[in-house]
Amino acid sequence: MGRYQDALDFIFGYVNYEKVPRYAYTALTLNLDRMHALLVRLGNPQNRFQAVHIAGTKGKGSTSALVESVLRTAGYRTGLYTSPHLHTFRERIRVAGALIPKQDLADLLARCRPAIEATPDVIAFEIITALAFVYFAQREVEWAVLEVGLGGRLDATNVVKPAVCGITSLSYDHVERLGHDLTQIAREKAGIIKPGVPVVSEPQEPEAMAILRQAAAETGARLVTVGVDWTYDVDGFDREAQTFSVRRTADAHVLPDLHIPLLGRHQLANAATAIAMLAELSAQGLAVGDEALRGGLAATRWPGRFETLARQPALVVDGAHNADSAHKLRTALRDWFPPRSGRRLALIFGSSGDKDITGMLEAFLNNATDKIILTRSGHPRSANPHRLAEDAHRINPSVPVSVRDTLDDALDEAVAWAGPDDVICVTGSLFVVAQARRAWAKRNPAAFAANDWVWQDETPGEAVSDG
Repeated sequence: MGRYQDALDFIFGYVNYEKVPRYAYTALTLNLDRMHALLVRLGNPQNRFQAVHIAGTKGKGSTSALVESVLRTAGYRTGLYTSPHLHTFRERIRVAGALIPKQDLADLLARCRPAIEATPDVIAFEIITALAFVYFAQREVEWAVLEVGLGGRLDATNVVKPAVCGITSLSYDHVERLGHDLTQIAREKAGIIKPGVPVVSEPQEPEAMAILRQAAAETGARLVTVGVDWTYDVDGFDREAQTFSVRRTADAHVLPDLHIPLLGRHQLANAATAIAMLAELSAQGLAVGDEALRGGLAATRWPGRFETLARQPALVVDGAHNADSAHKLRTALRDWFPPRSGRRLALIFGSSGDKDITGMLEAFLNNATDKIILTRSGHPRSANPHRLAEDAHRINPSVPVSVRDTLDDALDEAVAWAGPDDVICVTGSLFVVAQARRAWAKRNPAAFAANDWVWQDETPGEAVSDG
């Protein structure tokens, strides 16, 4: 991959909190002054486009993808910045829906490298964020949708003055960095709320919502809440999409017969949040018509989230990586694959070692899982599957447990075990999901579209295609 790989090696040669399990979340290690200094050296590219800024524990990526898809469908030139990536680094920086080309990234880094090297103690995520901002400015993006990487208050993305903010579902994740209760976590997420900038929040636990209300009051930001100011109802679903309606409480305006290809009840809350955010932009004069809204929602692409890769047996992958998301995934499995005589569930599970592994396993092992296969991704933070097996035995000794060192071996065992009416679910981390998609693409290439990101996979020695 030449210069592109050299660019990635340079970026990730800096301190990278995505790979460091206990990276300190403090103003000494994550410092907006340092980010501002880097952006000054780069000509303040963040001031050359309008921004939508989205934080949260779960759902912020899906919500970002929904908002960007609608804005793009409405005719605006969009940028989308997300993390981490599923198969290729290029997913993180997109313009008009397209992944940043390898050559563009190499050229971009060459241009920005002097400023990066002149900024003391800069870390990898700050470099990536700055590169995205420069690229968006170069490509004359009108609207950039920015997903917060970690927390919010000290996140590198929190240097923009957005037109609207969003805060998706808050739950327990990164607790060693963000805090061990929802009040602390919410305070970090609320750090993206800006004076006079409307903020839309998904339904939250009372202690988290109290913090968001306080932050909004202190900054003079108008807080809009899904579940109060906007409500939604599911109208139906199948294996491909969900149909739902959204209602604005203030004037009882209803948007009926909306469709999203993202499955699970939790995605309806994300979609309602995206719609409420777009309504705030419309109130500021942005033109987003009904046709663009419907078309953009229906065209949203966000793989690896309750995604069905095969039918008989069903193979589902989902990047759930905390206890709350595991419970939501279990609910979605019951909704989409209702329990009935003869139907069984096998779980292939692997997790990063710094997650609430017990909470995730409890969500599944206490809810009619018939078999669990523990494995690991190749990520440096992945938990030892033999330790996971000990946890699984302790939680529910009646569920058969096995350990496989690779996703390929885990899939072999699950497929051999499953009958045509059974369900295999791969979950625990996005890294495990990526490996499952990659392994399945090797076996069943026809299951993936020609432009699927799996064909751009960059895992050393395991790429299914040169792309």
